Amino acid sequence: MGHLTPYRGNDIVSPMPPAVTVIGIGADGWPGVPEAIRERILSASVVLGGSRHLATLPPLEGQIREAWPSPLREGLPALLWKYDGQQVVALASGDPLVSGIGSTLIELKVPVEVVPAVSSVALAQARMRWPSETVTVVSTVGRDPHAVLAALAPGRRILVLSADESTPANVAALLADAGYGASRITVLADLGTEDEQRIDGLASSWSAEVSRLNVIALALAGPVVGSLTGGLPDEAFEHDGQLTKRDIRASALSRLSPQPGQLLWDIGAGAGSIGIEWMRAHPTCRAIAIEANRERAERVTANALRLGVPSLQVVTGSAPGALEDLPAPDAIFVGGGATATGLIENCLAALGSGGRLVVHGVTLETETLLAAAYAEHGGELSRIQVDHAAPIGSFTGWTPTRAVTQWMVVR
Repeated sequence: MGHLTPYRGNDIVSPMPPAVTVIGIGADGWPGVPEAIRERILSASVVLGGSRHLATLPPLEGQIREAWPSPLREGLPALLWKYDGQQVVALASGDPLVSGIGSTLIELKVPVEVVPAVSSVALAQARMRWPSETVTVVSTVGRDPHAVLAALAPGRRILVLSADESTPANVAALLADAGYGASRITVLADLGTEDEQRIDGLASSWSAEVSRLNVIALALAGPVVGSLTGGLPDEAFEHDGQLTKRDIRASALSRLSPQPGQLLWDIGAGAGSIGIEWMRAHPTCRAIAIEANRERAERVTANALRLGVPSLQVVTGSAPGALEDLPAPDAIFVGGGATATGLIENCLAALGSGGRLVVHGVTLETETLLAAAYAEHGGELSRIQVDHAAPIGSFTGWTPTRAVTQWMVVR
């Protein structure tokens, strides 16, 4: 194992050659491992992996074998440092870069060599005869299964990587509650082994017991419940009136410009609509919702679960104080509280080059502040008002909504 530099917190940084060899093995374990790969595993000083993987290995005197720590990400740096300078092999299921330990090690800046086996995704696609370009993959391994809800669309195909034997029933219940009870569920259990099994059914009536090792294939059938663009119906969110309304929200999101992997601060989150829609734009988009009112903060979490982005982080507190120690954002939305002393200045300072800031205001005081910010920093300053048709007696007329002043600037 190449020498690792001292780590800071959960990060390991090293410019050295591969420090860990990550080897994928199939569900059949050691019997299915090719001879050349067996030699690499048996020649290692240290073998790390899940208890199931380690149990399949033949006894070997002198070889250190250790299971992954729990929690995994927090415990990995210390574990790897413990065996620095030794030849380390890490075992993974199938392809280590398909929601596997290989991906986690790379995120932690650990230099790795990856030796993949056939992934469960590839096997599932083959069994279903689903071309990869027609399939969305959602992992529930170490994640909340509500993430499946963000991918709902009529006629869509989803492969769900299950956490355990309870995942199919949990996913079926979520689909049924979301109006997708007619969706076809196929559970492919113990793929690639002699015990491989296929179970078919509908989400609305699913009751089968399955093996712990399984992949769920979903052929979705249900209504349109979301959009690939920002601007979900206001009714999609539970709220107490503190909600960035649909048309105004779509305008703000278009200027925030969600990008894969980027982080948004949603300040004065209200119902959390901006942060939620930012995360729905791409599976890797991240957001932190900052909300001073505890009841609203709890409502943000509930909305995020229901709309398929359970990893939305919620911070209960007032800005700018609540912004301390948060990871640096790529974009910031201020939906309320813009007049708080120093907030605009703190937001501008937090953004790097190319960062986007969008601020909304509905009061004269906030409008005056945004006009001054526009004069100093440039960007775009707009007033947006949307009228909706509504009955006036036996006729129809326009009902105006409150005008919103919007300031947007790119650093």
